[in-house]
Parts: sequence; C-alpha cells; structure tokens
Amino acid sequence: MIRRLYDWTLSLADSRNALWALFIVAFVESSVFPIPPDVLMIPMILARPSRAWLIAGVALAGSVLGGLLGYYIGWGLFESVGRPVLEFYGKDAYFDDFSQRYNEYGAWAVLIAGVTPFPYKVITILSGSTGLNLGVFMVASVIARGLRFFIVAALLWKFGAPIRTFIERYLGWLFAAFVVLLIGGFYAVRYL
Repeated sequence: MIRRLYDWTLSLADSRNALWALFIVAFVESSVFPIPPDVLMIPMILARPSRAWLIAGVALAGSVLGGLLGYYIGWGLFESVGRPVLEFYGKDAYFDDFSQRYNEYGAWAVLIAGVTPFPYKVITILSGSTGLNLGVFMVASVIARGLRFFIVAALLWKFGAPIRTFIERYLGWLFAAFVVLLIGGFYAVRYL
C-alpha cells in the first residue's frame, strides 16, 4: 500500500498542477500522510531548476500550515484522531512518556523533527496535545522546515540529478547526525 501511495505521489510531479499537489502533500504530511513532500520536490526541481526556490517555498508553506492542522489535532482532537495516528506510527507509548517533559524542550523537538527523518506529524500532534506555545511552535516549524526544503532545493539547483541519490538516501540521516552533534556540543559546553 505504501509503495502504491509513493508511486502515486511521485506521479503528481508531472501533472499540470504539480505546485498545488506539492502544497497539498506537504500540508497533509505534516499531520497524517506518510509520504514526505521531498518525493514531489525532487523531480519537480530536477525538471525545472529555475523554480527551485518557488518549489521549496510552496513545500514550506504547505508543511507549516499542515503543522497547524497537526497541532489542532493534538489540541482538540487528540483522543479521536491524534492517538490513532500515533498508534499507526507506533509512537503512542513513546508519546505518553515523553509528553510530561515535552514543553520544556518543545521548540527543540519541533526543530529536530522538522529537519530529521523523525515523523514531523508526531511532533505537530504532540505540540498541540501538550499545549506548547503556538508562537514557539510556528517559529520552530518555519525554521526547521525551511532549512529542510531550501537545503534540498539548493543542492538540486546547484548539482542537479547527480545529487538526487545522496538526498534520497543520506540527507535525512546527515541532518540527524548534525542535530546529535549540535546537542552534544551544547551538552559538553554546559556540563563539562
């Protein structure tokens, strides 16, 4: 099922309404959809590198607005919608343990989830259910998703098709390693 969904999402890149499709995929991915907008972004940018920044901007707008939907699901629909989404992704037990300390580091969680392979939708729902300050959530979302989408756009714009495999296989993990090093550095400076 996921493979068919992936293939269908990828086919949208060739459609006449690809920018709208990207916006919608980015929007729903931030709250419930399992396929990331990168699946659409990459072929769209490769086909028209001159539109790389527009494409990244559309993905950013869709993702941040979709993040608001995820936040609302957590805030107002957690038991009926949010918990089943978290159960689908196997994050429900994790959610219960983590939510108690979440707001203390919520902005960092949004930043980390926004650039790493961790499902961003889990963080959007968690942010709403724990009542993370909406302004903090929005700023962190814009920064994180902006970094993710504009770095992908910049790499594709600069290097074209040869960088595609690197982005699809390693960029998410590279972001994750960077975050680990960043947090480790903060920890070392503070406690060592």
